[in-house]
Amino acid sequence: MALQWFPGHMHKALKEIKESLNQVDILIEVLDARIPYSSENPEIAKIRGDKPCIKILNKYDLADPEITARWQESLEKERGVKTITTSSDNPGNSKQIMQLVKSICSYKEGQPKAIKAMITGIPNVGKSTLINILADRIIAKTGNEPAVTKSQQRINLGSGIILFDTPGVLWPKLENPHSIYRLASSGAVKNTAMEYDDVGFFAADYLIKAYPEVMKERYKLDELPDTEIEFLEAAAKTRGAIQAGGRVNLHKICEILLKELQSGKLGRITLETPEMLEVEKEEMALEAAKKAEAKAKRKAKFKTGSLTPDKKDRKEKREEKRQEQSRRMRAQNKK
Repeated sequence: MALQWFPGHMHKALKEIKESLNQVDILIEVLDARIPYSSENPEIAKIRGDKPCIKILNKYDLADPEITARWQESLEKERGVKTITTSSDNPGNSKQIMQLVKSICSYKEGQPKAIKAMITGIPNVGKSTLINILADRIIAKTGNEPAVTKSQQRINLGSGIILFDTPGVLWPKLENPHSIYRLASSGAVKNTAMEYDDVGFFAADYLIKAYPEVMKERYKLDELPDTEIEFLEAAAKTRGAIQAGGRVNLHKICEILLKELQSGKLGRITLETPEMLEVEKEEMALEAAKKAEAKAKRKAKFKTGSLTPDKKDRKEKREEKRQEQSRRMRAQNKK
């Protein structure tokens, strides 16, 4: 699936983030605990430099807790990074973010200037809800759809902390094809930017392998099929996703599956693990190397041209003639 969703306001927002980052003391990046890697904006990583960063694994209540712990360990290996888990049903845990910000920026204690923090995150990751919890009042507009916040704003959280809120942004180019599907599966992009059938097949393939018992119980299946198409066909029958004539309505069953995944009705599900991403990064590196090699070959071919032996011979003779003329001219100039 080729995902092309980078509206003009996202381009503007990314530019503003780059311009404002040097004014802040600490960066707070909100991630989706179900897809910590795929919801991490690589553009932010490029411009962060050595600035300390708190990575918040939000929607923790929807994610597999054991895998989340592994993600926290993996993320904190990066220099200057601390992690914390949050969810809308646990505002007390969200308040720990303020304490962590103060702890990391303790060098500013006693100074007249407030700690300046910038908060970023992809669309629909729960950033606005988190801000309202931190501010203890309704500051940011919330909504269960991507791209609610459209412009940057400053919020005084009290306790000597100023928060720079930024719109949720994706990035211009999504390199990892698996990440594209995970973003779509989690609801990080609008429904209009995705095909339910395409994403549903991806989600079904992953879920029957990673959470077989969950899928078998949820869709009331005696046996779990081996392939995603067989699973979707079987699930469609138990959920009434059948068209006239007894045909399976694949679009409807994919829609049901994705909505239940996004709402948490399937239970605590995580769509990627640190170990999976190591393998995928290696695959992407190999693919990038192949593309670079192919590009180099095309470039070399363009320089030499697609010559038949006869054309190549004539070209060599013309080159020899030019070199001979050049030698005669140099000899005449010396006289």
